[in-house]
Amino acid sequence: MVKVFYTFFILHFFSYYFSQEKKDDWYLKKSEKGIEVYTRKPENSDFKEIKSVVYIKTSLNSIVSLISDWESYPKWVYRCDKSITLKKINEAEFMHYQTIMVPWPAEDRDFVVNVTLAQNEETKIVTIKSICNSNYIPPVKSHIRITELNASWTLVPLKDGVIEVTYQLLVNPGGSVPAWLVNIAAVDGPYETMINFKSSVMKKKYQDAKVSFIKELN
Repeated sequence: MVKVFYTFFILHFFSYYFSQEKKDDWYLKKSEKGIEVYTRKPENSDFKEIKSVVYIKTSLNSIVSLISDWESYPKWVYRCDKSITLKKINEAEFMHYQTIMVPWPAEDRDFVVNVTLAQNEETKIVTIKSICNSNYIPPVKSHIRITELNASWTLVPLKDGVIEVTYQLLVNPGGSVPAWLVNIAAVDGPYETMINFKSSVMKKKYQDAKVSFIKELN
Protein backbone atom coordinates (compact mmCIF):
# COMPACT_ATOMS: atom_id res chain seq x y z
CA MET A 1 0.00 0.00 0.00
CA VAL A 2 2.84 2.37 0.87
CA LYS A 3 4.55 1.66 -2.46
CA VAL A 4 1.32 2.32 -4.36
CA PHE A 5 0.81 5.62 -2.54
CA TYR A 6 4.43 6.66 -3.13
CA THR A 7 4.19 5.86 -6.83
CA PHE A 8 0.93 7.80 -7.11
CA PHE A 9 2.50 10.78 -5.32
CA ILE A 10 5.53 10.83 -7.61
CA LEU A 11 3.41 10.64 -10.75
CA HIS A 12 1.08 13.34 -9.49
CA PHE A 13 3.95 15.60 -8.46
CA PHE A 14 5.74 15.45 -11.80
CA SER A 15 2.48 15.80 -13.70
CA TYR A 16 1.76 18.99 -11.75
CA TYR A 17 5.34 20.24 -12.02
CA PHE A 18 5.53 19.97 -15.77
CA SER A 19 2.04 21.41 -16.25
CA GLN A 20 3.22 24.70 -14.71
CA GLU A 21 5.38 25.55 -17.69
CA LYS A 22 3.65 27.57 -20.36
CA LYS A 23 3.94 26.38 -23.93
CA ASP A 24 6.65 28.03 -26.06
CA ASP A 25 8.27 29.84 -23.08
CA TRP A 26 11.89 28.98 -22.35
CA TYR A 27 12.75 28.17 -18.72
CA LEU A 28 16.30 28.12 -17.39
CA LYS A 29 16.90 24.71 -15.78
CA LYS A 30 20.65 24.72 -15.21
CA SER A 31 23.43 27.30 -15.22
CA GLU A 32 26.89 26.02 -14.36
CA LYS A 33 30.44 26.45 -15.70
CA GLY A 34 29.30 29.02 -18.24
CA ILE A 35 26.65 26.71 -19.71
CA GLU A 36 22.93 27.45 -19.62
CA VAL A 37 20.31 24.80 -20.35
CA TYR A 38 16.69 25.73 -21.02
CA THR A 39 13.53 23.73 -21.70
CA ARG A 40 10.11 24.55 -23.09
CA LYS A 41 6.89 22.76 -23.95
CA PRO A 42 6.14 22.75 -27.70
CA GLU A 43 2.56 22.94 -28.89
CA ASN A 44 2.47 19.53 -30.60
CA SER A 45 4.67 17.34 -28.43
CA ASP A 46 4.66 15.88 -24.91
CA PHE A 47 8.46 15.94 -24.93
CA LYS A 48 10.42 18.98 -23.82
CA GLU A 49 12.44 20.96 -26.34
CA ILE A 50 15.96 21.63 -25.08
CA LYS A 51 18.20 24.63 -25.66
CA SER A 52 21.78 24.91 -24.39
CA VAL A 53 23.89 28.06 -24.70
CA VAL A 54 27.60 28.66 -24.16
CA TYR A 55 30.07 31.42 -25.07
CA ILE A 56 33.49 30.36 -26.33
CA LYS A 57 36.47 32.42 -27.46
CA THR A 58 37.43 30.57 -30.62
CA SER A 59 36.80 30.67 -34.37
CA LEU A 60 33.77 29.71 -36.41
CA ASN A 61 36.02 27.40 -38.41
CA SER A 62 37.04 25.45 -35.32
CA ILE A 63 33.44 24.92 -34.20
CA VAL A 64 32.17 23.92 -37.63
CA SER A 65 35.12 21.55 -37.99
CA LEU A 66 34.27 19.82 -34.73
CA ILE A 67 30.54 19.56 -35.46
CA SER A 68 31.34 18.25 -38.96
CA ASP A 69 33.70 15.59 -37.58
CA TRP A 70 30.92 13.01 -37.27
CA GLU A 71 33.20 10.14 -36.29
CA SER A 72 34.33 12.08 -33.19
CA TYR A 73 30.86 12.26 -31.66
CA PRO A 74 31.23 9.23 -29.35
CA LYS A 75 34.06 11.14 -27.64
CA TRP A 76 32.01 14.20 -26.73
CA VAL A 77 28.28 13.74 -27.40
CA TYR A 78 26.34 12.38 -24.42
CA ARG A 79 25.65 8.62 -24.71
CA CYS A 80 26.60 8.53 -28.39
CA ASP A 81 27.86 5.04 -29.29
CA LYS A 82 28.33 5.24 -33.06
CA SER A 83 28.38 8.15 -35.50
CA ILE A 84 29.04 7.86 -39.23
CA THR A 85 28.51 9.74 -42.47
CA LEU A 86 26.23 7.77 -44.75
CA LYS A 87 26.53 10.14 -47.69
CA LYS A 88 28.24 13.42 -48.47
CA ILE A 89 25.90 15.27 -50.81
CA ASN A 90 28.17 18.31 -51.08
CA GLU A 91 30.44 20.40 -48.85
CA ALA A 92 27.47 21.65 -46.84
CA GLU A 93 25.03 18.74 -46.81
CA PHE A 94 25.29 15.22 -45.40
CA MET A 95 23.27 12.18 -44.44
CA HIS A 96 24.29 11.24 -40.90
CA TYR A 97 23.65 8.12 -38.79
CA GLN A 98 23.99 7.93 -35.02
CA THR A 99 23.25 5.44 -32.25
CA ILE A 100 22.44 6.30 -28.65
CA MET A 101 23.10 4.12 -25.62
CA VAL A 102 20.06 3.96 -23.34
CA PRO A 103 20.16 2.66 -19.75
CA TRP A 104 18.90 -0.90 -19.25
CA PRO A 105 16.23 -2.21 -19.59
CA ALA A 106 15.27 0.16 -22.42
CA GLU A 107 16.58 -0.54 -25.92
CA ASP A 108 19.23 1.59 -27.59
CA ARG A 109 18.08 4.15 -30.16
CA ASP A 110 19.34 5.18 -33.56
CA PHE A 111 18.47 7.88 -36.08
CA VAL A 112 19.27 9.19 -39.53
CA VAL A 113 19.29 12.92 -40.24
CA ASN A 114 19.80 15.17 -43.22
CA VAL A 115 22.33 17.80 -42.09
CA THR A 116 22.70 21.17 -43.82
CA LEU A 117 25.20 23.92 -43.07
CA ALA A 118 24.77 27.57 -44.08
CA GLN A 119 26.33 30.95 -43.31
CA ASN A 120 24.80 34.40 -43.60
CA GLU A 121 27.05 36.49 -45.81
CA GLU A 122 26.51 39.72 -43.85
CA THR A 123 26.29 38.64 -40.20
CA LYS A 124 28.51 35.54 -40.62
CA ILE A 125 26.04 33.61 -38.41
CA VAL A 126 26.32 29.88 -39.07
CA THR A 127 23.32 27.56 -38.82
CA ILE A 128 23.53 23.78 -38.88
CA LYS A 129 20.21 21.97 -39.09
CA SER A 130 19.46 18.26 -38.69
CA ILE A 131 16.11 16.92 -39.93
CA CYS A 132 15.02 13.33 -39.35
CA ASN A 133 14.96 10.96 -42.34
CA SER A 134 14.12 7.70 -40.59
CA ASN A 135 13.51 5.62 -43.74
CA TYR A 136 16.84 6.42 -45.40
CA ILE A 137 18.29 3.05 -44.30
CA PRO A 138 16.55 -0.13 -43.05
CA PRO A 139 16.01 -0.67 -39.30
CA VAL A 140 19.02 -1.89 -37.34
CA LYS A 141 18.72 -4.93 -35.06
CA SER A 142 18.42 -4.21 -31.31
CA HIS A 143 17.77 -0.50 -31.90
CA ILE A 144 14.57 1.51 -31.91
CA ARG A 145 14.61 3.94 -34.84
CA ILE A 146 13.80 7.53 -33.85
CA THR A 147 11.30 9.00 -36.31
CA GLU A 148 10.81 12.46 -34.81
CA LEU A 149 13.90 14.62 -34.37
CA ASN A 150 14.83 18.21 -35.15
CA ALA A 151 18.12 19.70 -34.03
CA SER A 152 20.09 22.83 -34.80
CA TRP A 153 23.31 24.63 -33.98
CA THR A 154 23.42 28.43 -34.23
CA LEU A 155 26.85 30.06 -34.11
CA VAL A 156 26.79 33.84 -33.63
CA PRO A 157 30.15 35.65 -33.83
CA LEU A 158 30.44 38.49 -31.30
CA LYS A 159 33.17 40.98 -30.40
CA ASP A 160 36.69 39.99 -29.36
CA GLY A 161 36.55 36.57 -31.02
CA VAL A 162 33.74 35.21 -28.84
CA ILE A 163 31.15 32.88 -30.37
CA GLU A 164 27.67 32.42 -28.92
CA VAL A 165 26.88 28.74 -29.43
CA THR A 166 23.25 27.63 -29.18
CA TYR A 167 22.09 24.05 -29.58
CA GLN A 168 18.39 23.17 -29.79
CA LEU A 169 16.85 19.70 -29.80
CA LEU A 170 13.32 18.33 -29.97
CA VAL A 171 13.12 14.54 -30.09
CA ASN A 172 10.60 11.81 -29.47
CA PRO A 173 12.72 8.78 -28.48
CA GLY A 174 9.94 6.35 -29.39
CA GLY A 175 9.24 3.07 -27.66
CA SER A 176 7.38 2.78 -24.38
CA VAL A 177 9.34 5.27 -22.27
CA PRO A 178 6.85 7.84 -20.91
CA ALA A 179 7.38 11.49 -21.82
CA TRP A 180 7.45 12.66 -18.20
CA LEU A 181 10.35 10.33 -17.43
CA VAL A 182 12.31 11.48 -20.49
CA ASN A 183 11.66 15.11 -19.54
CA ILE A 184 13.07 14.63 -16.03
CA ALA A 185 16.45 13.58 -17.44
CA ALA A 186 16.41 15.96 -20.40
CA VAL A 187 18.83 18.54 -18.96
CA ASP A 188 21.79 16.27 -18.15
CA GLY A 189 22.53 15.19 -21.73
CA PRO A 190 22.82 18.67 -23.28
CA TYR A 191 24.83 19.92 -20.31
CA GLU A 192 27.35 17.07 -20.44
CA THR A 193 27.60 17.44 -24.22
CA MET A 194 28.40 21.15 -23.91
CA ILE A 195 31.04 20.48 -21.23
CA ASN A 196 32.76 18.06 -23.61
CA PHE A 197 32.19 20.38 -26.56
CA LYS A 198 34.03 23.26 -24.85
CA SER A 199 37.15 21.17 -24.25
CA SER A 200 37.06 19.33 -27.59
CA VAL A 201 36.89 22.46 -29.75
CA MET A 202 40.12 23.76 -28.20
CA LYS A 203 42.14 20.80 -29.50
CA LYS A 204 44.82 21.74 -32.04
CA LYS A 205 43.13 19.60 -34.69
CA TYR A 206 40.12 21.93 -34.71
CA GLN A 207 41.91 25.17 -33.85
CA ASP A 208 44.02 24.80 -37.00
CA ALA A 209 41.16 23.63 -39.22
CA LYS A 210 39.75 25.62 -42.12
CA VAL A 211 36.37 25.06 -43.74
CA SER A 212 36.25 26.24 -47.34
CA PHE A 213 32.90 28.05 -47.16
CA ILE A 214 33.10 29.45 -43.61
CA LYS A 215 34.23 33.07 -43.20
CA GLU A 216 35.14 34.72 -39.90
CA LEU A 217 33.55 37.97 -38.75
CA ASN A 218 36.85 39.88 -38.84
